[in-house]
Amino acid sequence: MNTFKRRNKTVSLLNYHFVFCPRYRRKIFLNHAVEEFFKKQTKEVCDQLGIDIISMECDVDHVHLFVQSVPTLSPSDIMAKIKGTTSRAIRKEFEHLNHLPSVWTRSYFVSTAGNMSSETIKRYVEEQKTRG
Repeated sequence: MNTFKRRNKTVSLLNYHFVFCPRYRRKIFLNHAVEEFFKKQTKEVCDQLGIDIISMECDVDHVHLFVQSVPTLSPSDIMAKIKGTTSRAIRKEFEHLNHLPSVWTRSYFVSTAGNMSSETIKRYVEEQKTRG
């Protein structure tokens, strides 16, 4: 997705690759329902923020999220909104995770992706599910 985002006063191409983990590297995505719920909630948050999800995959104990954002949102803004919203929703929906103060650790990895490497990162994220 190397198309430029056009807004009233800006034209941008801001692609971010995020990796983040549940607290204590818990394997919360062994439960397929948790994974599907998380993906649905993340898509809703991104839609509200005007962020396009290029690719998203969950391994048993971490998430790869590749997005195209707008320049008014910093990577920390994006993570705060996604983690905060999904943490509350997951703990409310799944009783066995309700005891956690937060589903996510405070840390995350983020990398920018330029025009040339976006397809490579997209393939990498999509292949995470098939790795052994």
